Amino acid sequence: MSWGTELWDQFDNLEKHTQWGIDILEKYIKFVKERTEIELSYAKQLRNLSKKYQPKKNSKEEEEYRYTACKAFLSTLNEMNDYAGQHEVISENMTSQITVELTRYVQDLKQERKSHFHEGRKAQQHIETCWKQLESSKRRFERDCKEADRAQQYFEKMDADINVTKADVEKARQQAQTRHQMAEDSKADYSLILQKFNQEQREYYYTHIPTIFQKIQEMEERRIVRVGESMKTYAEVDRQVIPIIGKCLDEIVKAAKSIDQKNDSQLVIEAYKSGFEPPGDIEFEDYTQPMKRTVSDNSLSNSRGEGKPELKFGGKSKGKLWPFIKKNKPPPPPPASASPSAVPNGPQSPKQQKEPLSHRFNEFMTSKPKIHCFRSLKRGGAAPEDFSNLPPEQRRKKLQQKVDELNKDIQKEMDQRDAITKMKDVYLKNPQMGDPASLDHKLTEVSQNIEKLRLEAQKFEAWLAEVEGRLPARSDQARRQSGMYDTQSPATVNNCAQDRESPDGSYTEEQSQESEVKVLATDFDDEFDDEEPLPAIGTCKALYTFEGQNEGTISVVEGETLYVIEEDKGDGWTRIRRSEDEEGYVPTSYVEVYLDKNAKDS
Repeated sequence: MSWGTELWDQFDNLEKHTQWGIDILEKYIKFVKERTEIELSYAKQLRNLSKKYQPKKNSKEEEEYRYTACKAFLSTLNEMNDYAGQHEVISENMTSQITVELTRYVQDLKQERKSHFHEGRKAQQHIETCWKQLESSKRRFERDCKEADRAQQYFEKMDADINVTKADVEKARQQAQTRHQMAEDSKADYSLILQKFNQEQREYYYTHIPTIFQKIQEMEERRIVRVGESMKTYAEVDRQVIPIIGKCLDEIVKAAKSIDQKNDSQLVIEAYKSGFEPPGDIEFEDYTQPMKRTVSDNSLSNSRGEGKPELKFGGKSKGKLWPFIKKNKPPPPPPASASPSAVPNGPQSPKQQKEPLSHRFNEFMTSKPKIHCFRSLKRGGAAPEDFSNLPPEQRRKKLQQKVDELNKDIQKEMDQRDAITKMKDVYLKNPQMGDPASLDHKLTEVSQNIEKLRLEAQKFEAWLAEVEGRLPARSDQARRQSGMYDTQSPATVNNCAQDRESPDGSYTEEQSQESEVKVLATDFDDEFDDEEPLPAIGTCKALYTFEGQNEGTISVVEGETLYVIEEDKGDGWTRIRRSEDEEGYVPTSYVEVYLDKNAKDS
């Protein structure tokens, strides 16, 4: 099968077909180029997507990624980044192995095709020239034959005419002979040219054209083979990255399998555990005997010897508070001056609206638990250095984290000091390498940094030891929870105790009924008088004046000395006593505490 023998007369069609083949190749190059652009765009979008959902450094999102589910998601983002890199590899390999190579090959193919068809056109022009020569000699031979025939007829006519002179006859005879000779010469020339043309034509159709068409056929077949090889390369480029993409997907599956719901649940406990225990049961209070009813000694009321505040009735004032009566205990802001006399944005003097106890109980049971229910109120401004605004467990974790960070910083500084010391020894042994005295300043600076960090670490370790020693057992816990149920002023307690239900089912709050409760105060006082007050565990000196406008607080004057009966439990408040009948809470930052060593040890 050869185009030279089978398609010897299809020069123009072969020219069109080979041009179509080059167009197809260029179209395939364009297709691959657009594919590489899509791969690059896809890779870029994947990288942007992965970057978009990466956690921001030093943000709350970064803390959330300690959970296994979030770690798995982060691993997925990283694997998607590698996945995008493989698509970039596909684009690069297709560009270098297909697009660039085929573009260069197309240029060479066009030059080769142009050369072959130029050679074919040249052979066509040569055979056409030979054909024209043959046609010219043939027409000349035909013309000479006709002229010789006419000359012969004229001679015969003249020779037969008796009136024509002999000279005219001889002239006609010579003319006929000349024409015959010219016809013979044209015949010989025509025969020679015909032989030459036939030879040229044989060479054209059996040698030149088959050779040229064979070259064109080989060129076209090479083009087809090259297209097939490019398509194989196209598939191989994709196939080469499949194992790596498979690894990326395997890593995503592995990350998904590493998700541990139990571990995440434990992390939630560690993140939000306050260290407090839930309140105990509420005991039944019998209102059928208003003259003899007693206050239940449960975990919600302040138990004996655990800092239970006293109810104030009539003339006696022992700071005891009624359960379920809310007390707003606002956090003190850090003092802005040497003697802050008031708390900015402090609470107003409370005048609680009277509510029946059942309403208080319903509110307690339906309300969501909040941190401030456990005497850990939110503070405005920056958090204190010792994290005293946090619940005990969270405070312990923060302090432990701070201690670990300081130890790492100390180790870094110590490594730097050792390196400087070694360098100084080298300088001492080889003075030409440097001056040992030049390192003294740096060594001193590093030593000072180490000392500062150690002091800082000791400070936080002391706070940590204090917190770890203070984390309550069950007996301590009830007292810690007493702050959850901070109560109102004695006047409000009296009002609550006096609430009466009118015949139509509504509650009345007549002031005249207060006297009735005051009459009953003696019975209650007899019960509360039996309780022993909390022992003093130290003393304190007021650094600033504090006006205790809220229930459960006590006013102090700058420089005043008072007794400490309950130290700060991590919420920023210290319980103090001025006398046996007057005690309450003050901000810890407003007093300087001197704890008794024996009481603290016990």
